Amino acid sequence: MSINCIRTLLEKSNEICPDKIAIIDGPKQLSYATLFQKVNQVARYLSELNLPKGTRIGIYSYKNAQQVIAILAILSTDYIFVPISRFLKPEQVEHIIDDCGIQCIITDKAKIKNIDEIHYTGRIITYEAIERDIVSFEEIYKCCSDSFTCNIGDFQNAAITYSFGLTGFPRGIVITHRNLIDSARVVSHYLHLKEDDVISGTLPFILDYGLNQIFCSIYKNATLAIHSMVLPADFFNHLINDKVTILPVMPPHITQMFEGDTKRIPHPKLLANVRIVTSSGGKITPKMIMDIEERYPNATFFSMHGLTEAFRSTYLDPSQLKIRPNSIGKPIPGVEIYIVNEDGKECKPREIGELIHRGGYIYKGYWKSREDTQKRFQSIKILDKIVNLEGDLTDEIVVSSGDFVYKDEEDYIYFVSRKDDMIKSSGFRISPYEIESVVHDRIADIDQCAVFSIENEKIEEEIVMVYSAKRELPKNEIVFELKKHLPNHMIPHLIVYREKLPITSPSEAKIDKELLKKLVLELR
Repeated sequence: MSINCIRTLLEKSNEICPDKIAIIDGPKQLSYATLFQKVNQVARYLSELNLPKGTRIGIYSYKNAQQVIAILAILSTDYIFVPISRFLKPEQVEHIIDDCGIQCIITDKAKIKNIDEIHYTGRIITYEAIERDIVSFEEIYKCCSDSFTCNIGDFQNAAITYSFGLTGFPRGIVITHRNLIDSARVVSHYLHLKEDDVISGTLPFILDYGLNQIFCSIYKNATLAIHSMVLPADFFNHLINDKVTILPVMPPHITQMFEGDTKRIPHPKLLANVRIVTSSGGKITPKMIMDIEERYPNATFFSMHGLTEAFRSTYLDPSQLKIRPNSIGKPIPGVEIYIVNEDGKECKPREIGELIHRGGYIYKGYWKSREDTQKRFQSIKILDKIVNLEGDLTDEIVVSSGDFVYKDEEDYIYFVSRKDDMIKSSGFRISPYEIESVVHDRIADIDQCAVFSIENEKIEEEIVMVYSAKRELPKNEIVFELKKHLPNHMIPHLIVYREKLPITSPSEAKIDKELLKKLVLELR
């Protein structure tokens, strides 16, 4: 078996610290020895199904310790783990099942009804025993031996994760065992994680950022404290009661924890255990930074930037947070970032170009989507005007990210826009992200905003801004403030208020601009 897989880490943890608490799930706790035993029992049962090597097994359930056991059990076999968000609608679940040919689903009794609705005909395994002829984890723990060995190569496919694209249906990215352990290794390094850390499992275990919390915990023999963020009060109780030291979140979570009545937010002394807060997947605002600093007195804040095609590209050193709050930082260890213009040459400082990711943490490609894979995963020859390709070694793959960025004179990188999101209006190329950043930074009453375009024959595309706030703001006040910081050609032509903005999926927490565009067009 390869040393570069999560299974190896789990075996080492069982040897080194069997009595250490591996998982906290509310009142329940699992030691590393108990976790290892249960993972082995489930892995043994799965292997005895005699499914072909590389069979996709889906996990469609609420987040709990059993879900972690299921993930680690699949990763201990030759099968491929496919996480399915519990928030997805039946037709989206069906799309994932059909897209990658899932032959077995592990679920909980709350989701059986949804599976029945799509008439799934494959194998089903539940955590709890139910009044149907379906094998459960409860039965597996009673009947299956915990004697299990595996032989996994780090090059083998380990997982297919699905995220939403412009089509409305999620698409899968293929991740190897080596990818998973490399991501745990690099994050543990630059965050300086320790064995006595308690890592919050607030993020869903369906995309790499959330899954990485499981793997970092095992990598450092630390503790994972599972929590589902529903009510802010419960969230703070989780941080206090579980003695959380590492808090990974997304920007919407930061907004959520501080909105509403401030009296329910604990005194900073009660949150003094938290030493690191990380964020990825969206824009960090000055208010978010201020709130984190005020309520988490001992916490260091890391803002990070990742790609769909690679685990992570950059992070901003916390010492630069006040100096360059809008920067996505510099490359993480093991990665080189190039910013390339349309001529294939490296961009000068302040010149906008496409971010090219070279080095570690690159995923394998898109599942059953050769066109998308070829578009993003390209030969290093696209850097031949920048990199000396000695000895004609051109088989290396780099990620052509589709992110437009620029760097300053000290090589700090700034995100401008997704390539597909750029707006063309009146002869200008306009970044929605730049407008959104000004709104976030300058108009405190606005909670969230989304900028996009709709067709306009006279000017190519019309700029639309949709925002949420506690109350609707006068449009002339918004325009007045934007004109202080943006040229006239970047001022939105249409400004729309909504009490809340829709998201593509609660697990991804990304604003659904396609749905907003439809809603705006219906209003016209």
